[in-house]
Amino acid sequence: MLITAEHIKNNPTIKTYIQKADASLGAMGFTEHAFAHAARCAETAKYILLKTGHSERDAELAYIAGYMHDIGNVINRHDHAQSSAIMAFRILDNMGMPADELSTIITAIGNHDESTAFPVNDIAAALILADKTDVRRTRVRNRDFAKFDIHDRVNYSVYQSETLISEDNTRLILSLEIDPDLCSVMEYFEIFLDRMILCRKSAEVLNLHFNLIINGQQLL
Repeated sequence: MLITAEHIKNNPTIKTYIQKADASLGAMGFTEHAFAHAARCAETAKYILLKTGHSERDAELAYIAGYMHDIGNVINRHDHAQSSAIMAFRILDNMGMPADELSTIITAIGNHDESTAFPVNDIAAALILADKTDVRRTRVRNRDFAKFDIHDRVNYSVYQSETLISEDNTRLILSLEIDPDLCSVMEYFEIFLDRMILCRKSAEVLNLHFNLIINGQQLL
């Protein structure tokens, strides 16, 4: 059966897992991992593959992987990439997705978390890039500045964020506008350096150079 992005977005089971997973993360003080994050990752992963010459179907598989990549947080934050992959396998298998497509999706999902991540294929690379570049103020739940930790402060400082591929299709650019009164560039690197290294490796899989631009200055 041809499983599409619309099937995934409208599936009530997937909706429930995303909602419940985000509620658990919220209770632990993590940033937003609900439908906004799922949709942004899905759209960005799809965009990256389309811009790098992949087929419409591969781009749709990347969308599906992006939309479902965090459902395992409903079990536990620890090893959530692997939990998400196992849960996605069960859902997509029951929906009738062919094994070749299903295996590609769960491989990407299972390899997206920076503690164990590796861009093992193009869809995994696109998912990693989409996930790790989703830095924005609206992901911060805490509105009490006095209780901000460094993750809250860094994310909240980002008032504009864009992930795009250059016109000549040689560079993937994460462009951020941040409020320097809330977060210094050094603080950004303090918590996101591992993610940026992973983005560079993932971009290389897609024959791209990764660039990070903060307040108009290219840092990577």
